[in-house]
Amino acid sequence: MDLLKIRRKLHAIPEIGFKEWKTQAYLKELLETMPQERLEIVEWRTGLAVKVHGTDSAKTIGWRTDIDGLPITEETGLPFQSEHPGFMHACGHDIHMTVALGLLTQLVQEPIANDVVILFQPAEEGPGGALPFREWLKHDQPAFLPDQIFALHIAPELPAGTVATKPGLLFANTSELFIDLQGKGGHAAYPHLTEDMAVAAASLLMQLQTIVSRNVNPMDSAVLTVGKLSAGTVQNIIAEHARLEGTIRTLNLESMLKVKKRVEAMCRAVEEAYNCRVSIDYGSSYLEVNNDEDLAETFLQFAESDEGVKALRSEAAMTGEDFGYFTEQLPGLMFWAGVSSEYGLHHAKLNPDEAVLDILPKFIHRFFKTI
Repeated sequence: MDLLKIRRKLHAIPEIGFKEWKTQAYLKELLETMPQERLEIVEWRTGLAVKVHGTDSAKTIGWRTDIDGLPITEETGLPFQSEHPGFMHACGHDIHMTVALGLLTQLVQEPIANDVVILFQPAEEGPGGALPFREWLKHDQPAFLPDQIFALHIAPELPAGTVATKPGLLFANTSELFIDLQGKGGHAAYPHLTEDMAVAAASLLMQLQTIVSRNVNPMDSAVLTVGKLSAGTVQNIIAEHARLEGTIRTLNLESMLKVKKRVEAMCRAVEEAYNCRVSIDYGSSYLEVNNDEDLAETFLQFAESDEGVKALRSEAAMTGEDFGYFTEQLPGLMFWAGVSSEYGLHHAKLNPDEAVLDILPKFIHRFFKTI
C-alpha cells in the first residue's frame, strides 16, 4: 500500500461523527485489495471492525483508530487539503487511520501468532463512538471484542519517531458544556423594560471562572473553559437570548460531579438574579483514559529497547478521548506519537510529519509480536 497517497486522500475527505460515509467507503475499497484469507470484516454504522487471524492464537489483540474530522476550515495551503469546506482532519485522525492500515498490511504480510482486531471507530470528536461501538461488539460481535486494546494519538509537539505514555491516568474526564439563557429583549433605550441576557451571560461567565479556583482541591486538577459566548443581534437591541459554550475537564470523576454541581447552582442563582430561564446541556462526556499498569510498563520497556523509535515517559494531560470507554472494561494502553508539527491539535494549520507513516506501523507490528 502507498501509505503516503492514502493519508493524503483521507486528509482531503474529512467528515464529522457518524457521517463518515466517504471515509468508510474508501477504507472498504482499500481492504478489498488485500489478501482475504486471514481477514474478517464487519461494519458498524460508519465504522469497521477488521479481524486478522493469527497463526496460533491464544488471545485477540485490539487496535483502535478514530476516523472522524472536525468542523474547522483548513488553512494549511497543502495541495491535498480538505475538499470539504468547513471541515478538516485537524486532530490527526487521517494519520491514525493510515497507521492502522499500515499495521494491517504488516499483519497480512507477516502474520503474528495472536489474532488482531483493528477497529475503525467513528465519532471520537463527538458525539462519541467508543461506548456504543464497544457495546455493539460485546452483544452482537463478541468474536471481534479484543482481550486487550491499544491506540495512539499524534503529539504535534514531539519529534517524529517519538512515542510517549505512562502507567495509570493518561487523559482526563471531559464534558462539553452548553448553557442557554432566555430573557426578554427590547429597545436599547428602554433597558428597564427588558431582561438583558448579554449582561446575565457575562455575569455567569465570570462566576464560572471561580469554580476551579474556589471549589476544587488545590492538590487536584480541573479545567472549566468557556470558549464561546454569543448574545444579541445588533447594537441597539437588548439581547433576549445568550449562549455559553465550553468544556469541563477533571482528573477524577468525583471532581467532575463537584464542578457540575457548582455550575448548576450558579445557573439557578443567575435565574433568580436576572429573572430569566437558564438551561444546561452537558453534550458529550468522556471517561478518563487509564492505561493498564502492566501493559504500560511492557510497552515502555519494549519501546526503550527498540531502535526504530525514541521512548519517553509522559505526564497526564487534560486532553479528552473516548478511548476511555474501552479501557474502562478492557486492559488497554494509549500512547502519544510525535509528528513534529509547528501547529497543535485542532489548529487549522496542523501539518504532521508524514515520516511517521513508515515508522509507526512497523514499530507496532514488532511490539505485537512480543505480547
